[in-house]
Amino acid sequence: MDPVNVKIVQDALDHLVNKEIYIHLETTNGAYASHHNQDFFSAGAFLRNAKITYERAKITGSGPYRIGLKIPFGWVYAEGITHFEVDEKERLLLAGHDNDGKLAVALQLSETPFE
Repeated sequence: MDPVNVKIVQDALDHLVNKEIYIHLETTNGAYASHHNQDFFSAGAFLRNAKITYERAKITGSGPYRIGLKIPFGWVYAEGITHFEVDEKERLLLAGHDNDGKLAVALQLSETPFE
């Protein structure tokens, strides 16, 4: 993955406007490491292969970035995005890594289901 390039990411988001796509959205604040400290409160969210269609998309901020997708009855957004990739399957893969390089948020968009 590369550091976010706002123009490339915005172009990739715009390419998927008004298409039925699959979304993967995941957040964590350390859930994978909570077993090391019983007092640590971990939280996260995970959504995979939900179908959405968005009418508008926007990347904002000066880094880390926020991605917002306007859906018919509200918004989907991911905050803390630092890296991106458009892979060989034309999927837009976005991730936010903390200062230690650990994954904090992932937002992935695809015209085909994720495996």
